Order: sequence, then C-alpha cells, then structure tokens
Amino acid sequence: MVRSMTGFARQEASHSWGTLMWEIRSVNHRYLEPHFRLPESLRGIEPELRDGLRCELQRGKVEMLLQLQITDHKDGGFSIDHNLLGQIAATIEQVDQIIDNTAAVNPLEILQWPGVINSDALDMDAVQKAALSLFTLTLKQLCEHRSREGKELQQFIEQRLKLVGEEVGKIRTHLPTLIQAQKDKILERLQAIKSEVNQDRLEQELVFYAQKADVDEELDRLDTHVTEARHILQQGGAIGRRLDFLMQELNREANTLASKSIATLTTQSAMELKIVIEQMREQIQNIE
Repeated sequence: MVRSMTGFARQEASHSWGTLMWEIRSVNHRYLEPHFRLPESLRGIEPELRDGLRCELQRGKVEMLLQLQITDHKDGGFSIDHNLLGQIAATIEQVDQIIDNTAAVNPLEILQWPGVINSDALDMDAVQKAALSLFTLTLKQLCEHRSREGKELQQFIEQRLKLVGEEVGKIRTHLPTLIQAQKDKILERLQAIKSEVNQDRLEQELVFYAQKADVDEELDRLDTHVTEARHILQQGGAIGRRLDFLMQELNREANTLASKSIATLTTQSAMELKIVIEQMREQIQNIE
C-alpha cells in the first residue's frame, strides 16, 4: 500500500479522573522526525511512544500533542501540595514584577506541574496506560489518513506513467518516417554539392546524423523505467525514495531525447515528457 507522509488525527477519551486528547500531524520529510509535546507528568512514557511510532511510520516530520485535563477524582477531591503551590505562585509574582504585561497563568497548567497533585490522589499508572492506549488509536487513525492520500497519489502517478508510455509509443510510430525524411534531405543536399564533397567528411557527417537520429535506446530505457515504477507502486511500503530516483532517470532520458531530436514532433514529445515527469516528481515528494 502506498502511503502519503501528510496526515492528521485527533482522538479524545474521558475517564473518572479527567480527559486525555491526542493530536498528531505529519508532513513530508526525508527521514522520520518526531516531535512530542507532553504534560510534564507524562514525560516518562515518551520512550514507549517513540517505539510505537517507529513501528508504524518510516518517514515524515510528525508533531504529537497530548493534553491532560484533570476534572475529578474518586474520593471527591485532590491532594495538593500547598507549599509547592505557594512557591510557584510566589515565583509568578516575581516574574510579573520584572516583566510587564505577562500573560495570565492558567490554573489547570499549574495543576499539571510535577508534584502539585500528590501521587496518592491520582493514579498516574492508570493515566499513563490510558495515554498510551489512546496514542495507539490516534496513530492508527493517522495511518489510515496517510493511506487514503497515498491511494490518490498512486492513481495520479499511474495516470502520468500512462502518458509517458503514450508519448514513447507516438515517437516509435513516427520515428521511421522522420529518419527517412532526414536521410532524403541529406541526400538532396549532397546531390547539390556533389562535386565539392570530401569523401571522408561525408562519411563523418553520415555517421553523426545516424547517431543523432537513433533514439531507440532512450525509448527502451523510458519503457523500462515506466515498468519499474509500476512495479514499485504495486509493492507499496516506503517507496518514495526509489520512485524519486526513477524520476531522475526518466528525466535524464527525456533530456537526451530532446538533444537528439531531428524533428519538431520529437522535440514536442520530449518537452511533454519532461512536464509529466516533473508533475510526478512533485507528488512523489509526499510519498513515504
């Protein structure tokens, strides 16, 4: 299955002690680059989160946000460390005296500060397990989103590969006529200047034009690269880099075809090939 590197997922879960909410966003990137934004009280689960992420994704810049909102507790209240809370409040007052127009502090953010709510008042093991479980669901949703976009990218690329094949076929069909026309033109010129022609120079010119007109090798390689690209698309997985390499090879053959052009038709086909290849290359940057 082809997957895009662009996606978004959001999941929320309510519990007796509060609410958890995960948001995951991903964009294209050369490697897998994860960024976690976690409440301080849940920093301990980051290694497990990274392991879970690496099992599902191979490329992309991924930003993950976890929000924890504590709303209630089974015994009807909270065990708060008032000394620590007072120290935090005093520190905030000192900051206000030094810096003007500071933003208002959210009390819920203070409650998430390590140690403000005592561990005997909130079962952090249960919170961590719930956060990990919800992360798995959110990551699954992200993968589904990336897969849907990947399917659309695959269809787009397959359509362009078909256009490449059609252009190659058009050149093959007209090439014998074009080559014959070029030969006739050369022969006409030779007849006109026959008495002045140097035989060695004539042979060199004929070899040159024969090599210039011979693009069978380039057309064969274009067909081979198209076949390989289709094969890679069917394989799926992390195929973005392989496809990007093939686009470079396709573009190289299109450039050679343009340089060997002996008629307007082949020049136009070579330009059309370059346009289609560039369209594919831009979209392939989003494939995992």
